[in-house]
Formats: sequence, structure tokens, C-alpha cells
Amino acid sequence: MKKKIITGGTIATATDVFKADILIEGEKIVQIGVNLDALEAEVIDATGKYVFPGGIDPHTHLDMPFNNTVTDDDWESGTVAAAFGGTTTILDFCLTAGETKLSDAVEKWHKKAEGKAVIDYGFHLMISDLNEETEKELPLLLEQEGITSVKVFMAYAKEFQATDRTLFKAFKIGKETGAIVMVHCENGSVIDELVEEAIAKGNTAPIYHALTRPPEVEGEATKRAIELAHVAGATLYVVHVTCKEAVDEIIKAREKGYNVYGETCPPYLTLDQTLLAKPGFEGAKYVWSPPLRPKSHQEPLWNALKAKQLQTIGSDQCSFNFNGKKQLGLNDFSKIPNGGPFIEDRFSVLYSEGVSKGRISINDFVDMISTSAAKIFGLFPQKGTIAVGSDADIVIFDPNIKRTISAETHHMNVDYNAFEGLEVTGEPVSVLLRGEFIVKDKQFVGALGGGKYIKRQLGKGALSTLEAVSN
Repeated sequence: MKKKIITGGTIATATDVFKADILIEGEKIVQIGVNLDALEAEVIDATGKYVFPGGIDPHTHLDMPFNNTVTDDDWESGTVAAAFGGTTTILDFCLTAGETKLSDAVEKWHKKAEGKAVIDYGFHLMISDLNEETEKELPLLLEQEGITSVKVFMAYAKEFQATDRTLFKAFKIGKETGAIVMVHCENGSVIDELVEEAIAKGNTAPIYHALTRPPEVEGEATKRAIELAHVAGATLYVVHVTCKEAVDEIIKAREKGYNVYGETCPPYLTLDQTLLAKPGFEGAKYVWSPPLRPKSHQEPLWNALKAKQLQTIGSDQCSFNFNGKKQLGLNDFSKIPNGGPFIEDRFSVLYSEGVSKGRISINDFVDMISTSAAKIFGLFPQKGTIAVGSDADIVIFDPNIKRTISAETHHMNVDYNAFEGLEVTGEPVSVLLRGEFIVKDKQFVGALGGGKYIKRQLGKGALSTLEAVSN
């Protein structure tokens, strides 16, 4: 494998911004400095551009069954789109609904990714029930598969919702093994009641998806998860935080010294609830859970990110075509498949709306888009930074390009884009995965199946980096 040297660019990490060359040999960064010897190396000119560590998306759902259908982006189209968007590692949710053995679900997810993934990946393991057998199997499986995180839903009674007892058991196993417990925080039982009430009154339009899942039920569930995690002595990671009510609970818990971390997603920072009220059935394009909120909730989210009370940006990629799949709920909003297409635009939207508009610093951006996820989930320092010895996962990013996001130009396998018409500043132009181009000058040059499954380290190895996430 030929050496490569990246010259002329401005390197940005979670802590530094500086001009230097990067020498890559094989899959690793071997030297960082000024005027490095480029003899026998392929020279990559990054003049006028930022050089970022590859993005880590901690929240994706590829080839996922849900609500009697399946997401439209599988491990091929989803990871290709991620690569164009500057993401070189994803952590996807392995669902375990219906399997007697958790290992069967993990094997199923390996098969979904095999021969398709063009970027590196790992799994979070979803838990909907814990019986005597699965309680014994879980710790062994986490260690064997290098999985450092489990996911529990407090909503979706028909598909995934766990009882508080199962949630508490998961927290206890998290405490014992060092695994992070990720929780979808909404009060599913209350939501089901509100949904039934709305439909009985003939309120079936997409806007009622948001109106039957108010911020209060997210805030209440977030507080409940926080307190149960604290009683168990576990580390809690709250996924896709959308509203002030949930943010306030996370901030209060962290101020008390609880081990709580939070993630939000680009749509909650940029889009609002009025989109679900679009004429006709157009609002169905914006149905996902938790739902979009009134615009007033955006500033608390940005403030929490800036204050590092929320640490990461996930895409929550979960794409369903508008024509056909979203229309399953044409006369009943509760039958609209929940989810949207975000994996490709996560990087650019956060840079444009965050860095370009002065809401966050360039270091904060790198931290949110890559470094914090690497630390929390046991990938650091192999991933999530630009340092000697780290994987050469690198994004060459032009901060001056202006473009308009559109379904006509995106690479996701879905017929609409939730950010349609949004003008963004900045775009990844070339992306390297472990030293090899997967996107070069905005052209895909990667290989199907070229992505690797990354085993992560449980216990102290993963958790010892958490303190750095808070600082």
C-alpha cells in the first residue's frame, strides 16, 4: 500500500486547529508535522481546506424492519451516502425483537452488512426483554462481539417497548459490564392513549403525530430513565434529545454528578413542527420519533451543545420513501413509518448551521461529529481524532462551497430529503477510510464490503474516556 501525504490543509481536532502535513502509511497516521518528506508518497493537496477526522455517526438504522415494512436504505446505499457526507464509521442498532437468543440477532445484523458496507461499523444491541437465559447470555455476548452499548425503548409498545423492570435490569447489567445503556425516552403508554383519543375524534393527519407525543412525555421519561440509571449505578446515554424539557433534566442530573450523556440530531436543530402541518399529506415526510418540536426548542438544544451538556450528533437515519411507504398512513398518522433520511447531511448541516453561523466553534464541531462518540463508545483513539497511531480516517472539507440540499443530488435511496432547499456552506470533497480514498473529488471510489466491523472494549477501557467527554 502506497504512502500518502496530505499537505497544505488546516487540521482541526476537538482540541486544536493548526497547519501541518499528515503522513499515512498503510491504514494508520504515522507522522504529523511541517514539511514532511513526501518521497515515494502520493501527495494530496488540501490547500484552502479543513482536514477533519472521519465522522462517527452513533445512531443509524439500516435495513431495519419497522411497522410492517423495512427502511429503504440498506448497508450499501446507506454507507455510500454516509461516506459522501464525511462519515467513516457508523454504530447501527441491532434489533432483537422476537429472537430467543440475542446472538441470533447479532448474526442477522452481520449478514445485513457483509459485502455491502463501504465504511467501518459497529453495533448497539437492542433489548426489549430480559429473561433468565438472555440475562446470562448478554454479558458474554457483549464481550465476545466487542459491543459496548445496549439500547432500550420506553416507547413503541407493539414493536420494542420494554417495561421499567427490564430497563432497570439493563442498567444493572450496564453497571456490571461497563456497557453504556442508551434509552429512547418517551412515555409510550401515555402516547398510545393520546393516539387512540386522536384517532377516535377523527384527527388522523400527520400533524397529530407531533401533537400526541408532546415534549412533556419526553421530559418525564428522560427523568425516569435518569433516576433508574442512578439507582443502578449505570451510565445513561439519552438518544435523540429534542426538547427543553428533556435537556433540563439532563442538565440537572449532570450538575448532581450523574453519569448521563445526551445526543441530538440535525433536524431538531434546524426544522420545526410546522412542517408536519404541510398541505395534503406532505407532512408525512417529517414523521419520526420523537417528533419535531416548535422552533422555541432549538435554542436550548444549541445552548446545551455549546455547554457540552449534550455531547454528540447522531443522524437517526431511518429512511422510508414518501411514495409507497410513508403513504401507508394516508388515513391514519399512527401507521406512517417513523423515520427520515439524514445520514448524508449530518456533517454539512452541523458545520453550516453551527460553525458558519457562529453557534459553535470548529473544535466543538469535531467533538460532536466524531470525537465524543469515539470516547463514549470505546473507539478512541483508534477513531475520532487525527493523531499518530490513529486510523487514517480523514475528511478533506471545503468550507467555502455553497450548495442547496436536494433529493435530486443526494445518494440516499429515498425519494425525498427532509432538508430539501436548505442552503449549506461547506462540503466534504474527499474522504479516506483507513488510508484509502472512498470518496475522491466528490466521486465514489470505495469498494462494497470494504468497511470493517470494529470490536470495541468493554469496561474500564471504554469508560475511562468518559471524563474527557465532560470537560
